[in-house]
Amino acid sequence: MSGMHGTETTAGPVEGPVPPEATSATGEAGSNPQAMAAVVRAVEAALPPDAVVSDHIRLRTYECDGLAHYRVTPALVVLPETTEQLAAVVRACSEQGVPFVARGSGTGLSGGALPRADGVLVVTSRMRTIHEVRPEDQRAVVDPGVINLDVTHAASPKGYYYAPDPSSQQICSIGGNLAENSGGAHCLKYGFTTNHVLGAEFVTPQGDVVQLGGMAPDSPGYDLLGAVVGSEGTLGIATRTIVKLTRLPQEVRTVLAGFASTDDAGAATSAIIGAGIVPAAIEMMDALAIEAAEAATKCDYPAGAGAVLVIELDGAAVEVEHEFAEVERICQEHHAFATRVATDPAERALIWKGRKSAFAAVGRISPDYIVQDGVIPRTALPGVLRSIAELSESSGVRVANVFHAGDGNLHPLVLFDDAVEGAAEAAEAVSGAILDLCISHGGSITGEHGVGIDKAAYMPKMFSDEDLDTMQLVRCAFDPDGVANPGKVFPTPRLCGEVPGKKKGAPHPLVAAGKAEAF
Repeated sequence: MSGMHGTETTAGPVEGPVPPEATSATGEAGSNPQAMAAVVRAVEAALPPDAVVSDHIRLRTYECDGLAHYRVTPALVVLPETTEQLAAVVRACSEQGVPFVARGSGTGLSGGALPRADGVLVVTSRMRTIHEVRPEDQRAVVDPGVINLDVTHAASPKGYYYAPDPSSQQICSIGGNLAENSGGAHCLKYGFTTNHVLGAEFVTPQGDVVQLGGMAPDSPGYDLLGAVVGSEGTLGIATRTIVKLTRLPQEVRTVLAGFASTDDAGAATSAIIGAGIVPAAIEMMDALAIEAAEAATKCDYPAGAGAVLVIELDGAAVEVEHEFAEVERICQEHHAFATRVATDPAERALIWKGRKSAFAAVGRISPDYIVQDGVIPRTALPGVLRSIAELSESSGVRVANVFHAGDGNLHPLVLFDDAVEGAAEAAEAVSGAILDLCISHGGSITGEHGVGIDKAAYMPKMFSDEDLDTMQLVRCAFDPDGVANPGKVFPTPRLCGEVPGKKKGAPHPLVAAGKAEAF
């Protein structure tokens, strides 16, 4: 099951289905009421009254993240305002063996912030202080609940910005970005979150506060910060974070090119990179995605296009001018029938609005859809897109393609109507087949959305048992008691008491006894 976005007309939230492989991620309400009662007492002593949510109606507002098809009402929600308060919550959970899940803005698309019925949801949305903006060091120090785009708003008057730009950057949080190692349209040139985080105050699963990294570009010892970025909340919770700021470029040139087919657009993408040009971004949308974006934003994409490329060049003015001439030539050589260059910031914003709103815009042409997030080698784009088209045609399930063409990060949108019997299952089958395509071409099941519960079942298709054992050793080193976001990332309960490699064959005794969900 993948990221399903339905209509907003439902009368009220309902508990959604959870796949069998994810049962250990959801817990069981009231599984240890004495332990939970002890946690509640400790939390109420450490936090203001309005920062502890136990009312069932209010709890249900936190029952899912952006993967809205799966819903679980947490036992308790807390909203700390400081690292000390957050650490007190985690410490109480650790002492009582109660699981906790961290949540930022709730925009994740893999179920990574899906709460547990027997656990505490730690929401960082009140931790929104930008402590420092230091242009002389190209650094900023921010809390985990700070909105991604707000870092740029704070830094831009001083000539800097924060480069990672997920499509949800107007609402997603820095803490969530760090947990998922988020990217965005401009990660082709500027990299992912991991390339822009220098240090973080970090709350371990035991409730201890440690410092990982720092203001310097490198720190001695093990790169624990590198392990934490992208760990999806399974190793602990990052709080106050040091991020790297990037100088605003001297020149930005944004080009919109229309092509008759995704084959032509894909070939143009490979040719641009092959020419030694590294654009800030190359984004591709196919005809169905263009239709949705145009209906939602009136972005004036070329009529009749089978695909468009949004290509952005930035840097020194002379360099951008030279690269622009090359890009224009390459697009024409690959049969672009329309080319439009943004002449001012407003036009640039409109071009990007069409691309950035694509996920939400698809809701205008389909009541429900699955958002996928696979990665393939860039040169495999034309073949994989043809295979996706064949899957769509043979199954009768429509697929709109929106993706970061420059680095091969696909975001197919599999459209369906959940009111039609069997439609969801057909869409899930197509979605799974797309991930299989990515793996078979040497790619990955996720580029930036994370594994969560959504793709946990696909991990053994990408990794050997030995690979997964090694990952589990890291997880157990941080969290031997298994209280930090348990049940996520790994396809089955992998317990810290296991000897690596011994799980093959007969199930672990706790699995056989039906008690593994406690871990």
